[in-house]
Amino acid sequence: MPDLSRAYRRLWWATGIDSLGNGVFAAALPLLAVTVSHDARDVALVSAATYLPWLLLSLTAGSVVDKVDRTTLMWRTQTLQALIVVVLTALVAAGAVTVPVLVLLAFALGACDVFYDNAAQTAVPDLVPKGLLHQANGRQQVAMIVGRQFLGPPLGSLFFALAWTLPFAVDAASFVLAAVLLAKLPRRGGQAESARVLDGVRWLMRHRLLRTLAVLLGINTFCGQLGNATLVLFVTDVLHLGAGVFGLLLAGAAIGGVVGGLVITRLVAWLGDLRALLVSLAVNAVVFLGMGFSPNVAVLGGFWAVSSFVTTIWNVVTVGVRHQEVPSALLGRVNSVYRLLGWGLMPLGGLLAHRFGLRVPYPVAGVVRGLALLAALPVIVPAMRGATPR
Repeated sequence: MPDLSRAYRRLWWATGIDSLGNGVFAAALPLLAVTVSHDARDVALVSAATYLPWLLLSLTAGSVVDKVDRTTLMWRTQTLQALIVVVLTALVAAGAVTVPVLVLLAFALGACDVFYDNAAQTAVPDLVPKGLLHQANGRQQVAMIVGRQFLGPPLGSLFFALAWTLPFAVDAASFVLAAVLLAKLPRRGGQAESARVLDGVRWLMRHRLLRTLAVLLGINTFCGQLGNATLVLFVTDVLHLGAGVFGLLLAGAAIGGVVGGLVITRLVAWLGDLRALLVSLAVNAVVFLGMGFSPNVAVLGGFWAVSSFVTTIWNVVTVGVRHQEVPSALLGRVNSVYRLLGWGLMPLGGLLAHRFGLRVPYPVAGVVRGLALLAALPVIVPAMRGATPR
């Protein structure tokens, strides 16, 4: 990363280490949930608890991120997450884990993620010039995908097979290491003296393009969670595969995301932001249609790899638009409103599988994604071409 600042590289390393721990945890948590209960509703409930804080705490987090020093907020949040996972590790060792305990701790970790992720994303424009935002955001995506999807999940599955406590201990250690790195980032203080949440809401609601992208993100993340929430059951009960294969599936899918993050700068230069965005949305709709009909894990893994590739393109382009359009003093609050709209529906995903079967959510998600894209085109196309005022 020769063109990026030393401070950004420190953030990048912290992101990678944190993401590795999150990936280990992401594979181990549903496997632990399945050992406690084999009811799809219980597994989906644990998954929903992780994302529910985005609905309940996102606006508060945005206000805090704009008002306090972001570096301090990030390393303290990581430290708190380490303590939470230590508690979970002790409970696993004592055999005292129940579904309510998993729901509570998953919610607590998710709450910390709301504050940390907002602060980390908001801090990027402070560390790199505007001309390098796509490159910086692309590398952040690679670090997250490699950790959360490529290396973390197979390690999480392997560690869980060796000892149920091991993946959670590794996750706690990753939080500690990331906190140490983040504590050495430069302090910048709060960006706004009066960080009213309503200011961020008003700004986003007046920005037609970003408002539309936020709603579209909400629909797409909800659709993704329809299948993701019970993916472990789809792999184990429908495809009749073991826990180790579940981790390998997530890792294989991550290859697409890694490639997407590495080529995003050239791809956007070739296609342009608008075409890259539309291609990513259209391909994901088609991919989800096919996932539910996957006859084996190889086909399912291929679909996930393609989805991960185009999702990375979407993430980098839309984050870049926010970084360029939103004033720095408002970025935390606008990000929080954007993510509230974008992630707020995720806790509701997963319930469809219990009612209609584990394959059904995927084609339903594909159809809904396609319809949402068609509805958003009249806003996205002219706005990104600069033909209409925001």
